[in-house]
Amino acid sequence: MGALLAIRDLDVAYGAIQALRGVSLEVGDGEIVTLIGANGAGKTTLLRTISGLLTARRGSIRLGEAELTRLPAHRIVGLGVSQVPEGRIVFANLSVRDNLDLGAYLRRDRSQVRADLERVYTLFPRLKERERQRAGTLSGGEQQMLAIGRALMSRPRVLLMDEPSLGLAPILVREIFRTIAEISKQGMTILLVEQNAHMALGVADRGYVMQTGHIVLSDSRENLLRNEEVRSAYLGG
Repeated sequence: MGALLAIRDLDVAYGAIQALRGVSLEVGDGEIVTLIGANGAGKTTLLRTISGLLTARRGSIRLGEAELTRLPAHRIVGLGVSQVPEGRIVFANLSVRDNLDLGAYLRRDRSQVRADLERVYTLFPRLKERERQRAGTLSGGEQQMLAIGRALMSRPRVLLMDEPSLGLAPILVREIFRTIAEISKQGMTILLVEQNAHMALGVADRGYVMQTGHIVLSDSRENLLRNEEVRSAYLGG
């Protein structure tokens, strides 16, 4: 399986603070790859750099044959990278439908946009029920569904997901992860950042462990679940 998303020797800094140090990872076409690590390890910084919201000091980010490293965020979306941000950021005063339409704002294939809207409503029937409701009045779980649906509306080649379970009740966490598995079965390539390492490794093909801005371990899901250091640090022993 070739790498659809390939990151090589990435350095990112906030002023004098080095946030990422020589980070390299790959996500193959159709894979779910999870990135686990403690708060402050650099996981969100990595996603924001891939999305073009932060600029790397050194290194390369490639999507297929396209070099993304110096491109602005809207160009990166246009090439096929979409992010579900941490914290379920939705446009609170706009309707559910308007939020979803904004996800497709760069697209010109309107008939296919309609097909993708129906696909989102099939994944999340509650969004269809609340199509005209203001996004700010949705529950936390519904807002997370909307954030995922909006990202899918750009028809990405790679979906970046930042802490999709954050702040959700356990029953909603299970529902969100069932949806992630379903999106993956439909062929979506996913890079998943998630504090709930049990849930993340439950759906992932492979994983990377990040500490203080660099990758310290990469392995298959099965090996990471068996690894004693990973179990002790991230899986509760």
